[in-house]
Amino acid sequence: MERILDYLNTRNWSEEMPEEVKGIYDEQKYRKSQRYNKVRHRFSSLVSVIFFAALLIMLFFNMFAWLDLQIRSFTSHPVLITLFFFGVLGMANDLLGIPFAAWSTFVIEEQFGFNRTTIGTFILDRFKSWMISGLLGGGILTLIVILYQETGQQFWILAWIAITLFSIFATMFYSSLFVPLFNKLTPLESGELRNAIEAFASRTGFRISDIYVMDGSKRSNRANAYFSGLGPKKRIVLYDTLIKDHTTEELVAILAHEIGHLKRKHILRSLFISTLETGMLLFLFSLIVESPELSYAFGAQTQSFHLSLLAFGILYSPISTILGIVMNTISRSNEFQADRFAGEQYDPDHLISALKKLSVNHLTNLKPHKAYVFVHFSHPPLLARLNALRKIRAEKPLNPEPQTA
Repeated sequence: MERILDYLNTRNWSEEMPEEVKGIYDEQKYRKSQRYNKVRHRFSSLVSVIFFAALLIMLFFNMFAWLDLQIRSFTSHPVLITLFFFGVLGMANDLLGIPFAAWSTFVIEEQFGFNRTTIGTFILDRFKSWMISGLLGGGILTLIVILYQETGQQFWILAWIAITLFSIFATMFYSSLFVPLFNKLTPLESGELRNAIEAFASRTGFRISDIYVMDGSKRSNRANAYFSGLGPKKRIVLYDTLIKDHTTEELVAILAHEIGHLKRKHILRSLFISTLETGMLLFLFSLIVESPELSYAFGAQTQSFHLSLLAFGILYSPISTILGIVMNTISRSNEFQADRFAGEQYDPDHLISALKKLSVNHLTNLKPHKAYVFVHFSHPPLLARLNALRKIRAEKPLNPEPQTA
């Protein structure tokens, strides 16, 4: 299915600039975007085939069962067996991916002018990721195994509660605890931009005190902005690359879009939906966790929790794909709603200008296939967003009050 979607998407590529994107791309930049998307497509297809082949080798040669036996040869503790099993698989998967990640960063992204990552930063990021995965992933996995050992098939209820609490904690403290491990956050200094943001936030009844700038240029020339946190822990984070490439009005329009997400309760709804999905996933797993057939399918001689979990992960992937399509559909609707909020409360022209700059600077494919968008896109394509914003502009009064700080 993925290969068919990729093929359909590539059919829309053309060396000749379509009429729809004229005025957004110039000829040179458009051809560069086409080359970039072709290179990324070929590379991602190759990586996908290699990882799929690795999975098939592991399955057909019973290597998961072999790994299980090796671990059982030096420990019989169920928690340690599970941690070592997934720790080895996770490390092997990451080591296999390092050459491809390095090629993507230092060859492809470098070739098209995006990369700012040094080799030292690349290596340090990997070590930090391993540490965080080990501590957080290992901690959650340990808790789940212990709950299973103590309560049997009913473990899913307590595990659901624990994961939900952690998700809320991570959402609230993401930018204050996790982001600083990789990037430096500095308060936005007083001046025109901060005054404009605070004026718009005040006018729309949005309380905000923490506005930070992140050194995104440490790794890439790509730009972004986001909100994080809940309640009093809300933060606005702007990439330094975003500030460098956009006017004050465009930046306020981008932040108006983000405020729109909060005003329309999109973040809370997404958290609620993901919580329901986690509960469903854990419940389904609890129904089959003690099925010995799952472990036997890997070539193992005995039933085990970690092999059941691995088998469930593979069997659940079609369901996950369907749920992903549903979530993307909801997300695209949310993006249109946030755009409408920004267009109505601030100025659609400034958001249009900002979105055009972001798309050109990121070499975005402006004409993706509709089927590819339906399955993969969490944001609507640029042209669809621009058309919606132009309709909002047409609906606004001819002489609105000036939207200045």
